[in-house]
Amino acid sequence: MKIERIRGGVSLRRTIESGTEEQRRAVLDIIAAVRARGDEALKEYTERFDGVRLDSLKVTEAELERAHAAMDAEMLQIIREAAANIRTYHERQKRSSWWMTNEDGTILGQKVTPLDAVGLYVPGGTAAYPSSVLMNVIPAQVAGVKRIVITSPPNQDGALPAGVLAAAYELGVTEIYKVGGAQAVAALAYGTETIRPVDKIFGPGNIYVALAKREVFGHVAIDMIAGPSEIVVLADETAHADEIAADLLSQAEHDVRASAILVTPSMKLALAVASEVERQLETLPRRGIAQAALEHYGAIYVTETLEEAVDVVNELAPEHLEVMTAEPLALLGKLRHAGAMFFGRFSSEPVGDYFAGPNHVLPTNGTARFSSGLGVDEFVKKSSVIVYSDAALAQHGGKIAAFARLEGLEAHARAVEMRLKKGE
Repeated sequence: MKIERIRGGVSLRRTIESGTEEQRRAVLDIIAAVRARGDEALKEYTERFDGVRLDSLKVTEAELERAHAAMDAEMLQIIREAAANIRTYHERQKRSSWWMTNEDGTILGQKVTPLDAVGLYVPGGTAAYPSSVLMNVIPAQVAGVKRIVITSPPNQDGALPAGVLAAAYELGVTEIYKVGGAQAVAALAYGTETIRPVDKIFGPGNIYVALAKREVFGHVAIDMIAGPSEIVVLADETAHADEIAADLLSQAEHDVRASAILVTPSMKLALAVASEVERQLETLPRRGIAQAALEHYGAIYVTETLEEAVDVVNELAPEHLEVMTAEPLALLGKLRHAGAMFFGRFSSEPVGDYFAGPNHVLPTNGTARFSSGLGVDEFVKKSSVIVYSDAALAQHGGKIAAFARLEGLEAHARAVEMRLKKGE
């Protein structure tokens, strides 16, 4: 990994979400085909991109039961424990409707309503992610969403990964379709003969999935345009180089465009981590992916002081931030921008990926400066409630009409004044 002394001027921003004009045209063609030809278009694209011709798009109850039965009992118990932790954490995020009554009899409030239907995209490709099922489904269930749909690209044998199906079965989700890519996003947004449309689409995917989500936004809601995974480790001379290297590689192995960065005021630590990364890479099964990620998006930044290192981390605004310093929690108040923060050497990033409870769907590409990770709030909507009393309108109606006329909206003013005249 390259080592660089810096004071600032760094960024995690990458351009993968924008794609090329050719890719965007391809996505638009796919969306148009799915809208025009429905299931047949889905089957054609599945054959073209996934190498399998499907008779049926929907996962059957028998397939779910087989996958669940085939799962190792110990692994099933781990999934259940992880699910319980995730549910407990997200239960704390639940919002309730609220009401207030003024002295004049006016009632004001906010009604919290779960979304009717959501679509959860679970990526396939170089790895299968049962954890994505848990992290997307559980907050939706906590929020009270009644219809939860999963789509995921099939393997060449026409099946979905057993781990994905077993996790869904554990959570009671049975509406699952063997569809991936931009065509899955189009089906969730507009519907087909088999797949009814949803109100909001969640989940990461490749560039075609990201572009499709961008194109359907407005017709349906989306969670975010997810970029490649990223980790920043903030560490001082007390940290363990081998542990930092392992954590950097845990993100680098995700994708060739994943980013893994160490920020430290210690050149000694920087050199030790760079050496450890090379040593650990030798035996990593996904070495090729991790090595490419580190070559293009990996770095070790050395600052003069720990305070400068904190400033650099805030500038990067990473998806995952680990803090491995002598007193990690002492920095909590100074750290402003990160999707998830992990403090201390026992809070390795994979702890959050799978088991601790907080969600692992997090903002990337520097967007942690203004956005948050996935939670229950993303699966509900809030409606204002106004029950204005006659006394309140009599007292304030003239002011409301005056405000309307200030904006040149005479009909607004008259709508209020009509009621005032009837009350005289």
